[in-house]
Amino acid sequence: CIFAQRRSIVPRGRILFAVHPSAAPVHARMSVKSRLPEFLEKCERELDRAVDFWLQHSHDTEHGGFYVCLDRDGKVYDDTKYCWLQGRQVWMYSRLYNDTEKYHRPDVLQAAIAGGEFLMKHVKDPTSMKCSFAVNRDGRAVKVQRQPFSEVFYFLGLSELHRATGEAKYREEALKMMDQLVQWMTVDDSGLGRPKWPGAADTDNMAVPMMLMCMIDQLETMDPTLSDDYTELAAWCVERLLMHIQRDGTVVLEQVSPEGHEIPGCQGRLQNPGHAIECSWFLLQYAVRHNRPDLKKTAINSFLLQPFSAGWDDKHGGLFYFLDVDGYSPTQLEWNMKLWWPHNEALIAFLMAYKETQDEQLLEKFAQVFDYSFSHFVDPDHGEWYGYLSQQGEVTHRFKGGPFKGCFHVPRCLHMCTQLLRELLAA
Repeated sequence: CIFAQRRSIVPRGRILFAVHPSAAPVHARMSVKSRLPEFLEKCERELDRAVDFWLQHSHDTEHGGFYVCLDRDGKVYDDTKYCWLQGRQVWMYSRLYNDTEKYHRPDVLQAAIAGGEFLMKHVKDPTSMKCSFAVNRDGRAVKVQRQPFSEVFYFLGLSELHRATGEAKYREEALKMMDQLVQWMTVDDSGLGRPKWPGAADTDNMAVPMMLMCMIDQLETMDPTLSDDYTELAAWCVERLLMHIQRDGTVVLEQVSPEGHEIPGCQGRLQNPGHAIECSWFLLQYAVRHNRPDLKKTAINSFLLQPFSAGWDDKHGGLFYFLDVDGYSPTQLEWNMKLWWPHNEALIAFLMAYKETQDEQLLEKFAQVFDYSFSHFVDPDHGEWYGYLSQQGEVTHRFKGGPFKGCFHVPRCLHMCTQLLRELLAA
């Protein structure tokens, strides 16, 4: 059993865990297509373990919302509620309820509703439309960011909750937030509260069109009749994302100038392989839906294969978190760590790309990421995955939930991969 390859022993005061190598030699002798049933069985099992972890440990039945700071075994170590993760968990529970018979249950729906009500009551300022980044246990604001991402996940959670409940108030609230986000992201961002400093260059951050594209996809899922209303905006997102392909198509940069040119310094040379890979499957979905074979090719070659090749650690396995395209040491101190979410995005992207192309080399890349992820991030004793590994693959932070890790990337990945694998096996 692949889960038995690693045991985590936690002496008091230590947070490093020994992790065994990821690759089982027998896999090299197997046709990768023959592993599809194995992939499905393990994804389904880990999805159940992850969802059960959050259902059992994260619900605040007194004040509403979700505890997100959970230790390895689910114990709450801080009751601050980080609001990216409140919205994400509402979305995740609602999506599972909507899409999966196993999770189409009253307890899942009621947890999603409780989270949605907490969002609407405590997280958003009705005057400014800004959402808190963090609130305390009873919902009083602790921190507000000058970025739009708490609002993005507020929208995602409530729009999917509308699908689950049919209640108009969630749809209305989601659409109001969508309108505000489009204003902030494409017209005037002054409402976010960021000062304009005279020495700061304007930049185009890849996260903005990425998240807009994700929100448009969510709107079309919530209500397909809204698709035509966002046709131009979706095309704008694609155009902005393609500007981040630089140096004759050899790199995808996190930030470029508003005109689509490389900017000087560390900021301009920054690569985040996981972000580009996540973007690849956003673009691939759009390309398939709109019959864009040119964009499909770009999504796979430029946003998936190139960043994966650059980001994979050939010595220790796993994806680096950040890279400098000119080979300097990235200024981000965590640059060489292996985080859970880039691997989640790579699993989705490679499996989706294989389904669309039937190129077995893409399935082999999926297997490569699968073997590393399932032998390094999985905790055999408790549900949910570890999130943070050293370059060598040792677990550096034993918690399962924190300010940026909650009930989202792992279950979303496993849910989507389970759906894709079932489709591939059925075909």
